[in-house]
Amino acid sequence: MHHVGFFICQNHRILDLAGPLGAFEEANTLIEGGAYRLTVISEPGGIVVGSSGVPIDTRLSRDTAFDTVLFIGGDIGPFQNPDAIAAAKDLAARTVRVASVCTGAFLLAETGLLDGRRATTHWRLAPELQQRYPQIRVEADRIFISDHNVWTSAGISAGIDLALALIETDHGIAIARDVARELVVPYRRSGGQSQFSAMSQMEPESDRIRMALAFAREHLVEPLPIERLAEAARLSVRQFGRAFRSQTGETPARAVERLRVEAACSRLQSGSEPIEQIAKSVGFSDPERMRRAFVKLHGHPPQAIRRAGRQDSSG
Repeated sequence: MHHVGFFICQNHRILDLAGPLGAFEEANTLIEGGAYRLTVISEPGGIVVGSSGVPIDTRLSRDTAFDTVLFIGGDIGPFQNPDAIAAAKDLAARTVRVASVCTGAFLLAETGLLDGRRATTHWRLAPELQQRYPQIRVEADRIFISDHNVWTSAGISAGIDLALALIETDHGIAIARDVARELVVPYRRSGGQSQFSAMSQMEPESDRIRMALAFAREHLVEPLPIERLAEAARLSVRQFGRAFRSQTGETPARAVERLRVEAACSRLQSGSEPIEQIAKSVGFSDPERMRRAFVKLHGHPPQAIRRAGRQDSSG
């Protein structure tokens, strides 16, 4: 039985705890005999109140041995407490695998465990994490990162993505997929490992523009000139071009390019198919055009994205 501890401090975020806890709980229902023993812990033990005001009964962190410990996010003030830092150091020293959800990375950073490692946290606080702890290689746009036996995840619901990845590592893809299905969450987000999907970044108000974007995403392999998108939106080309630019801040061509890069990212990180084949499958006319789009949007060519994905999966 793999023992998972969930370390919380005062003013933790309830979803940072409940999301991954629920994923492991669901895995127990799918694996005969169960697979995980789940314990919520804190440095003082007893009742710990989260930012929502919900009290959680916890065990003393020093009383039990764990195979995995997740440091749950919340207000970062309590992570500066010397007792919390000492407890985190103690847990990390005697635990095979440690992880953080959202701002829990700030507590791991205080222990020194993230020094020299790649890590992530909520996108809004990633610059602060990098400024406070320059020895960490903060990657603000990742949903989760695995650097050997140390895992970090982005904000709030990303704790579920992290838990699914840990379950996959322990019990394989099939179980992790089944857990995601039972939780009614994506097993792999449409944006790959990015915290931001192209669709959510554009967020048009008009149903017609949303229809055009949805149409584009479903037909990426095909030519998508503005005339075809305007037809999907049931607007004239002139009306569509004006409305699209005003609501998304993008030209239709640039938006299609973003969607193609996003789709390519997901395939680069989750498989080993040739880059030339990926370029063709998402609608780029040739690999060089895809490479230029990647450099323009991400600052890195597709090969660098694939290498980063392999580092994450190898841990």
